[in-house]
Amino acid sequence: MNSHSHTLAPTVLNADLVARMSRQGPRYTSYPTADRFVPDFGSQGYQAAVERRRAAPARPALSLYVHIPFCRSLCYYCACNKIITNDRDKAAEYLAYLMREIDMQAALYGGMNRVEQLHFGGGTPTYLSGAQMDTLTRHLRERFDFAPDGEGEYGIEIDPRTVDAARIAELRTQGFNRISLGVQDFDPDVQRAVNRIQPEALTLDAITAARAHGFRSVSIDLIYGLPKQSVGSMQRTLDKVVAASPDRISVYNYAHMPDLFKSQRLIREEDMPSAQTRLDLLGLCIGHLTTHGYVYIGMDHFAKPDDELALAQRAGKLHRNFQGYSTHAEADMLSCGVSAISAVANVYSQNEKSLGRYYAALDRGELPVARGIELRPDDLVRRDLIQRLMCDFDLDIHALEDRHGILFDVYFAREQTQIETLEKDGLVTRAPGRLQVTDEGRFLIRNVCMVFDRYLGTGSAQPLQRMPYSRTI
Repeated sequence: MNSHSHTLAPTVLNADLVARMSRQGPRYTSYPTADRFVPDFGSQGYQAAVERRRAAPARPALSLYVHIPFCRSLCYYCACNKIITNDRDKAAEYLAYLMREIDMQAALYGGMNRVEQLHFGGGTPTYLSGAQMDTLTRHLRERFDFAPDGEGEYGIEIDPRTVDAARIAELRTQGFNRISLGVQDFDPDVQRAVNRIQPEALTLDAITAARAHGFRSVSIDLIYGLPKQSVGSMQRTLDKVVAASPDRISVYNYAHMPDLFKSQRLIREEDMPSAQTRLDLLGLCIGHLTTHGYVYIGMDHFAKPDDELALAQRAGKLHRNFQGYSTHAEADMLSCGVSAISAVANVYSQNEKSLGRYYAALDRGELPVARGIELRPDDLVRRDLIQRLMCDFDLDIHALEDRHGILFDVYFAREQTQIETLEKDGLVTRAPGRLQVTDEGRFLIRNVCMVFDRYLGTGSAQPLQRMPYSRTI
């Protein structure tokens, strides 16, 4: 049993500390982060990584991600890679190209194509019609060796506005056994302010249908910091969410960056909650959910104590990837679709972000890889350290030293002053052979990890110039 499995105590954050620590920083769904990928890493680099995987003595099963970029309407807060359209022909064209990419990937992975985890994200995966989804899932199962339903985790994100009970039943027959529902907020004023009108009944009906048709896990996504939100409105939303009793809840921090995302300019600045209100909202979410039996996994994830995420964390086997916190830490991630990011054999690679370039690469008979990076030995050390801090909030220094053949205090000599500062601020504690994140440090875990990010320079306070990161809290 790891020391990080206890229940969080404080939900009142030190406002002065938060004000001082709140800065732009990565979410560490990968290390190095995606802004460090380079364009001269092409499909050849990715294919070489797959061949190294083939030559490895042990080949774990794959985690497969499929990106469906289309949405029917624009949610003003959204910063995802999506295409707003009601032209269904675009989805048909995309599906044809996506299946061509899947064919090319399947050929590369011949003989080592066992899949134990699948996730459909977007956009809105249920933008595809039932027939299109049936074609796509059959195509995948003909080309990859999927673990039986009782062993595999096969998830899909849905917009409750795009499905009914019959469609949810159909998704179950298509092989999905986990479902994630975008809710954001139940409050009608908040929904109007972000152009996502979603009656509460639609969400609750979708959850009821998922349970009735044997989905193994139901997740709900919320966002705090949206326009028109208040502590009172969020309390009402949380009460309804807890009553619905999903297995997992994600509560994302809204990153308001209208200079970078045009749709966010449609949000009225005067409707935005103050910094103190945002802090109060975060404290409320954590306090309310943990009081009602959910385990705070970290960052923005909560789960019931018997959920696989909570069990993996207690066992020290939790993982963080581009979908957030995850199980199957040992799995290589193969991702298909426009903008999708794969992680295979110490290589990250990202597909083209525009449909035109994605289609053109496939028309040339090439994998649509736009950029990527091969991790150096130093990247592997730091990725391992950051993963353990993000997932366990507790670093076994001796185990890290043994895995990589380093001496921690020597290897991270440059970071010692910053580690001492974290300790003085009450974010970490040090003991022989251990670096432990405190309860307060969990809320600022991105700041803790930034200390060990070599790409940020000699200090995590350096201005970040390459990518529009959200604020750490």
